[in-house]
Amino acid sequence: MEHYSGRPPYIEGESETEIATYDFLDGLGIPYRTVRHDAAFTMDECAEVEKAIGAPVCKNLFLCNRQQTRFYLLMLPGDKIFKTRFLSAELGCARLSFADESHMTEMLGLHPGAVSPMGLIHERQGNVLPVIDSDLLAYGYIGCHPCVNTATLVLKTSDLLEKVIPATGHSCRIVRLRTDII
Repeated sequence: MEHYSGRPPYIEGESETEIATYDFLDGLGIPYRTVRHDAAFTMDECAEVEKAIGAPVCKNLFLCNRQQTRFYLLMLPGDKIFKTRFLSAELGCARLSFADESHMTEMLGLHPGAVSPMGLIHERQGNVLPVIDSDLLAYGYIGCHPCVNTATLVLKTSDLLEKVIPATGHSCRIVRLRTDII
């Protein structure tokens, strides 16, 4: 794994969405670290990245209601079990499911395996509500992809919540996700 303070040096094949992420963070003056690594599609694959960066990698899920008219970007600790019924109750939504790749690409400029709060920089219509599990607030730093799954950013959780998300034009909803079985 290659570690960098801030933006890594350009490499051939770097995507426009990844470059846009670095431009966005640099434009806000937000300090961050970047680690380049092999593609990480799952939280199990992110476990090695977590060890390398010394911070938890945030699990990010792109969800929608049954009618596919409301969309949510859920951020939670990587090891937390997610139960849709509990989040549906928190949001007052009858039923949630995973949004399809076409909506993900159209709205966030992302593909499965690279879902990240950084995708919000591409969503300027206000059609996606960032939802953050309150357990993430306990972490001083978190890791997330820069819109590709071959790198991970490390930034202050407070910078994500107080600077990054507001700068995208979104406000987030903090929820306390239950994991117990009823």
